[in-house]
This record gives sequence, C-alpha cells and structure tokens, in this order.
Amino acid sequence: MIDKREVIAFSREIGLAPNVVEKDYILGWLLAGIAQHPELGRTWIFKGGTCLKKCFFETYRFSEDLDFTITDPNQLNREFLIKAFAEVAEWIYEAAGIEIPKELLRFDVYQTPRGSISVEGRIGFRGPMQMGGDLPRVKLDLTADEVLVLEPVTRKVHHPYSDNPPEGMEIQCYAFEEVFAEKMRALKERLRPRDLYDVVHLYRHDNFRPDRQAVMDTLNEKCAFKSIPIPTIEEFNNHPGRAELEAEWENMLKHQLPALPPFEQFWNELPAVFKWSEGEAEKLERPAFPLSAPGLDRAWQAPAMVQPWGSGVPLEIIRFAAANRLCVNLRYDGSSRVIEPYSLRRTREGHLILHATRHNTGEARSYRVDRIQGAEATIEAFTPRYAIEFTAAGPLSAPPMRRIAIAPRSSAKRRPRLAKRSSSRPTYVYKCSYCGKLFHRKRHDSRLKPHKDKRGYPCSGRTGYFMTTRY
Repeated sequence: MIDKREVIAFSREIGLAPNVVEKDYILGWLLAGIAQHPELGRTWIFKGGTCLKKCFFETYRFSEDLDFTITDPNQLNREFLIKAFAEVAEWIYEAAGIEIPKELLRFDVYQTPRGSISVEGRIGFRGPMQMGGDLPRVKLDLTADEVLVLEPVTRKVHHPYSDNPPEGMEIQCYAFEEVFAEKMRALKERLRPRDLYDVVHLYRHDNFRPDRQAVMDTLNEKCAFKSIPIPTIEEFNNHPGRAELEAEWENMLKHQLPALPPFEQFWNELPAVFKWSEGEAEKLERPAFPLSAPGLDRAWQAPAMVQPWGSGVPLEIIRFAAANRLCVNLRYDGSSRVIEPYSLRRTREGHLILHATRHNTGEARSYRVDRIQGAEATIEAFTPRYAIEFTAAGPLSAPPMRRIAIAPRSSAKRRPRLAKRSSSRPTYVYKCSYCGKLFHRKRHDSRLKPHKDKRGYPCSGRTGYFMTTRY
C-alpha cells in the first residue's frame, strides 16, 4: 500500500481532495481483486463512468462507485457475495496491504421494477489516509437485468500509483461503443448530471473515433430490452427536468472534478451529439496545432491517463482544462495571461512544451513547462480552434455483436491470476517520516528504533509511514 504522502502529493497535482484520490487508489485494487477471482473474474463485466476513467481515457470525473453487469444471475446472492468478497479482501491484503474488514461487507438484495434481482454492495476499507472514525466505503451496483450487445473486452486498469504491479492490472469490461450507448440510454431514463457530463465527454474526444453504427445498433438493442423509445434531441428540448438537472450540477459533480465546467456548456453541446449519432453531421475535423518550437520529438505524445508528473507544475490541471474546454490562467515570466491549452509535446532534450493560444487574440504560443510559475483552470469556456491533443489514446474497434440477454457462462475460460499467493510470512515496509529510510518488519508495527539517516547523522524519527507488504 502506498503511504499517505503519496496520496496528498497526487491530490495537489490534480486539484482534488485526498479522500477522493484515496478512493480512486482503492478502486484499482478492488478491480484487480475481482479480476483474479476464479468466479467473479469471468462473470463480472465492468461498466459505467468509472469504467471509462479506469479503462479507456481520462475523464477527470473521479467516481465513487463500481458498476457491473453479472452474467450469472445465481451470483446475486448475499451469502455467495460475502464469501467471494472475503476471498477478494484476503487477496488484496496479501497483494497490497489494504485492509477490507470482513464484518463491514454489506450486500443488499432488492427487486427492480422489472421484477429482476439487483444488489447494492458497500465495501469498507482502511486505506493510506488512515482516517479516524467510520471507515470510508466503496459502493457496488450489481445487476443481471441487462443485455450485452457487444462482446466484452479486456482492458488495462489505469492505476497511476507507485504500487502498480509490473504486469499491470486488467479487467473484463464493456466495449467502448457499448459504454457510449449505455450512457445515452441512462441520460434518457434518469437525466442526471454525471450522465450529461459523460455523454458529451465521450463525443468530444478528438482521439477517439467510435463506430457510430455500432453505438446506434447497441442503443437500439438496449432500449428495446428496457421497452423504452430511442432517445432523441427533441425530447431534451424544453425538457421538464432541465431546471432540476442544472440545480444538481454542482452538488453531484463539483467534488469529482478539479474545476466545475459551466452547465450551459454541456447542455448546449448535446444537440451536436445527437446529430452525430443520427448521421446528420460528422464530428468536426479540427486542424492540428501549428507546432513551431524547435527540436521537438515528433514521436512523443502525452500519456492518455492522469499521472503524477513530479514537475512542480500543475500539468494535470492544465490537461483537465483542455479536455473540458476551459481556459487557463497561466503565470509565466512574471505575468499572467488567459490561454486555451491544446497540446503538450517534448523536445529531444527532454523539455516539456505547452502549446496554447492567447484567448483574447487567438495568437499561437509555446511555453516551457519548467518555466511556468503557476496555472489555474477557470470556468471560462472556449470553442477549440485546433484539435485537443492532451488525451491521445490507441485506436479502438467495435467487437462483434452479441444480441443476447445475460446468461450464465460456465464454459468461459478462467482468467489468470494477477499474482500468486505465497505461503511465507509477509514483510511490512515502513518509511521514516523524517529521513525517509526504509524499515522491513515481520509484523505491523510503525515504531522505529533509534537510527541514522542516509548521511550517517542521528535521526529523531520514532514512527514510520506504512508503505507496502512484500512476500
């Protein structure tokens, strides 16, 4: 398990509260634990907004829930789930040192309006922040009342923390086009701020070119399965729930984002999404930013997902603003200017270069990142003049159609485990809170004996931060 300082440092870099970052960290290990389980790993299909963020591209909306479609309805049973998650909790503790108390596993089984069974789970955890009082929890939404239209895909789980295993983490999840269709159906059925944010964000990404026909065919199947008409832009014009949606925009999204984009910006872009989905218009092909900085490494691109840069400059805040079409107040060379960020590149010498335009004039500018003195995302939106290149990602292709309702898949191939369990006793690693020296213990004990720092001088540190568990 990472230490508290890593969580705090990362929270500063991305502009979110430490408890939000801690929960994102825990989500990664929960997904890894589910994926390695011999039963859950082959029958649980990850979906929803958290799936987008952890498996496809950076949405910057830090979610608190894990949503799954379960292909074996027999698993929606309280006794089975408690037993299975006790095994997942044991594996996570052995792999990462994260404690999930078994007595805090809660699974509430309920009947949906369609007469099927769904489950809401609550998983308590003791994470790096080691906060007092009641333990924080992760919510699970489990349902078998769904139709899988496209074949599930296996994706890497984005885990930008120092204890990410060398082989990484993987999970079985919805195909990108199916997530898109599911979000459009959810927007019609419940009209929540997170659905509006996700649908527009899915459409905006310049680096993704989803199969439009696959999205619409999947949406047709899902709406037919729920016995609802396909959503159209006409029903959102003068929608009676618009006022409530706008009123809840801040309450439901502000804590999940470094800065809250204006509601009007997303609502006004919704017609473009439907024109694209219905084949009435193509996505606008914006020109690439006119790169002028000398000596650029043309093969380098910024990573698709959020990461700790360690540069002292809030690069992730700038990337967030770019992805959300928000201007940035940039301090550079002793003065401030409002910019529209477009691209992050690197020179052959290793210097990071921010490419942007001045918001008031549209003039193209380049800024060396190590000379940036500060940056804040504003709530002033801009219409992109060039392609936003901050969120590059690999190409996606739609898997073949399934067009079947959920059913048990007993013949599915068992997923490999992420790591083997060891029968040997674990070693607990602590770091001195003063000098940073590491201590390896055979039991959980943060007390440190008198010791010297790395330069050979006596250190006054008497307690250490728990780092991880090794086997």
